[in-house]
Amino acid sequence: MRKIWQRLLPLFLLALGACLFVVQAEQKEAADTGNAGTDIKWLVGDKRPSKPREEPQALEVQEALALLRPLEPQRTRLARFDKSSGFIGSTMYYAKEAFVLLFMNGPPQEDYMDLHPKERKLSKPLAKAVQLLEGAARVNNSDAIYLLAEMNFYGNYTHPRNYKEAFRRYHELSSLTGNNTAQHMVGFFHATGIAGAVERDQAKALMYHTFAARGGNIKSEMTVAFRHHTGIGTPRNCNEAVLYYKEVADKAIAYSRSGPPGGMALQRDSYKLADEEGGVYGEGASVVSSGIHANKAGPNSEAHADIDDILEYLDLMSRKGDLKATFSLGRLHYDGSRSMKRNLRTARAYFMIVSRTYWAKDGTIISDDANGNGKIAAKAAGYLGRMFLRGEGMEQSFEKALTWFLRGVANGDSLCQYELGLMYLHGYGVRKDAVTAADYFREASNQDFASAQVNLGQLYLDQGDIQIAIRYFELAARHGHIEAFYHLAEISKNGVGRERSCGVATAYYKIVAEKVEPIHSSFQEANKAYENGDIETALVEYMMAAEQGYESAQANVAYILDEHKSILPLDRVVPWKKRRSSLLRNAILALVYWTRSAKQSNIDSMVKMGDYYLGGYGVDADMEKAATCYQAAAEFQQSAQALWNLGWMHENGIGVEQDFHLAKRFYDQALETNQESYLPVKMSLLKLRMRSFWNTITNGNVNSIQSEPKPKKEWSFQEWISNFLDDDHPYYHSADADDIDTGLPFDPIPANDPMPGGDDYYDEIDEGFLDTLIIFGLAAALVFLIYYRQQRRVNHRREVVVQQHVAPGVAAGAPAPRDEPHVPGQQPDGGFFPPAGDPNFNQWVAGGVGH
Repeated sequence: MRKIWQRLLPLFLLALGACLFVVQAEQKEAADTGNAGTDIKWLVGDKRPSKPREEPQALEVQEALALLRPLEPQRTRLARFDKSSGFIGSTMYYAKEAFVLLFMNGPPQEDYMDLHPKERKLSKPLAKAVQLLEGAARVNNSDAIYLLAEMNFYGNYTHPRNYKEAFRRYHELSSLTGNNTAQHMVGFFHATGIAGAVERDQAKALMYHTFAARGGNIKSEMTVAFRHHTGIGTPRNCNEAVLYYKEVADKAIAYSRSGPPGGMALQRDSYKLADEEGGVYGEGASVVSSGIHANKAGPNSEAHADIDDILEYLDLMSRKGDLKATFSLGRLHYDGSRSMKRNLRTARAYFMIVSRTYWAKDGTIISDDANGNGKIAAKAAGYLGRMFLRGEGMEQSFEKALTWFLRGVANGDSLCQYELGLMYLHGYGVRKDAVTAADYFREASNQDFASAQVNLGQLYLDQGDIQIAIRYFELAARHGHIEAFYHLAEISKNGVGRERSCGVATAYYKIVAEKVEPIHSSFQEANKAYENGDIETALVEYMMAAEQGYESAQANVAYILDEHKSILPLDRVVPWKKRRSSLLRNAILALVYWTRSAKQSNIDSMVKMGDYYLGGYGVDADMEKAATCYQAAAEFQQSAQALWNLGWMHENGIGVEQDFHLAKRFYDQALETNQESYLPVKMSLLKLRMRSFWNTITNGNVNSIQSEPKPKKEWSFQEWISNFLDDDHPYYHSADADDIDTGLPFDPIPANDPMPGGDDYYDEIDEGFLDTLIIFGLAAALVFLIYYRQQRRVNHRREVVVQQHVAPGVAAGAPAPRDEPHVPGQQPDGGFFPPAGDPNFNQWVAGGVGH
């Protein structure tokens, strides 16, 4: 019998072969896309001064470019491998990692981020091209200077990076021609001091960025706006900030409105790297993955699934005839995501499958709507019409778009209503009719469709109905619609219909500017470099976006520079682990970006600030500042890590007064904030109680743990009712989310719920309480009536007995008098008045007693 390793050897070799194929394919793809880096670096609105093309220097530049284009860009290491789910995917992942570890690890590469990089021998074509460019640069050819600067900064065409030389070339070009791209780069160098090429000088950085912004450089406009907004290198100035942010927002909204009908499809690339690992402190310890932000779904829910698993599951359900799953597949392929590119042809195929199950080719309905198929088919019709209207994945056809929209409108689809309104508003294949467009927009707005709300608000704004327009813009802003934020910014800046507010306008303009990433940000290049393992390139690109004010980029830069993710880093233990370059070992810069991210309400970054001040990383240790950072992060009781740190500082008297009782309070709050911190909190409390007990028996000076007596208070009836409702509230909300079968594949409460946070549960509580009070009241009234009736009967009998014993004129042993007949309309006298035959009767009739 053959041994096990002999059987597994072919599989292992097959896996290695597949690994090499994947690596070569990724390298080829990166080479194809990387060669064009320098040629497309000119920014929108940039001035690119150059010598006339007939000069000899221009010919040298063209010859150099011809030599450079065939060269591949430099790659620092193999691409990072993504771990796939499933047995086969996991096996391939570990096989590739093992292959790289065993066979493709050489000695550490030279640190090209060093201040004094060693001379590296250039290839003949590269050396010849550099010689030609330097010759042209000596006679002040701006194109040659710019190419040399870019090659030294980005490492294009396999040229080794040299940040000092790059700064010299950018500075030379900015001084020579006033090129706003060069001015922007000089400002970037002064702002970051990258690789020690120049000392950090925020005043000079602001000066060069201002020059570039005045020249129309959109990146510098973003940077200057952010610096005036937050006060970096200059006092805070809202008027200057709103001026520059408006410049960027105008360009952003113009780009958004361009393209096919309905505007550009904006893709978001500004992701946070730490979120992939559960946050800065890991899964369950960071704010983004704990407490109120923790995923409440069970381990078997779709929330924990990979996109490939979701696609596989939806495909399985679609093959079984589930139209919802088929439509969801179309949506996923149409919208795309970070890990899945848009595939319009596939999306169209899925939408067509859904629509054909409900409509025939001539538009007749061939299926009943018993299972809600009409609603799903209407949604698919909306996307098919949208694709025909915009020409996405197919030839543009207003006629076919109108056909699909009319089918969807018949079933009340909001997307179809909005798109029809858009066609009538602009006359796409139909006559222009603003009234009809407004009617369709209104119907879609009633279903909380954000784009329709924006267009309806614009129509009201054109008519002068400012308040109604503002209301629609605010409704659309809840969904993050870029046009809504832009109009609200314009209204707040100019004080139309409301009081002028520079701060509100600045905030809205900033949101608009940051939503249109393609025109100024470098997130796409940074993400691709990070996925390919080129961390240094990714860091530089993230730093550029961070200087423009992107909080996610600031967090990414700080996260990459952070060397304190673990107590014992691998590069200090594992001999084959490549040591981080000098650019990646900059605690001062890390603290700068942690601070800027924290100022934009990133709680984990605020906690990291405290860690740096506590440990003295990049700055002198300052325990009081550390405690202040932790206190700010714990203010809204969202960070269990910050609360635990405060408890530890109060326990040991570091930065604050030592107080065991206060330390226990913070430990308890940490556990309340995040139940996953049970073990560390309980261990800390055990140690704290031991220290507090010893402090008590030895009469120490520290405030020990004390039991907090609950104050007794007399409740009023209104307070009793309120507390009764509060006590019942957890009962109605104690059900686990996984125990509620909603029949929906994802969130049981839709994102466009017209009444988020509705009071339907409280209505049930109020109705039940009122019913209980009514029942108790009726029962009490019934008991009282029965008791009252019995008491009357008892009293009546007692009076009769008394009157029989004391009646006048009745001798002992005499027979009792006969009962007199009752006179109608006369009350019985009980023997008090004289009978009719008595001589004294006349005196009573006369009205006198004793006559």
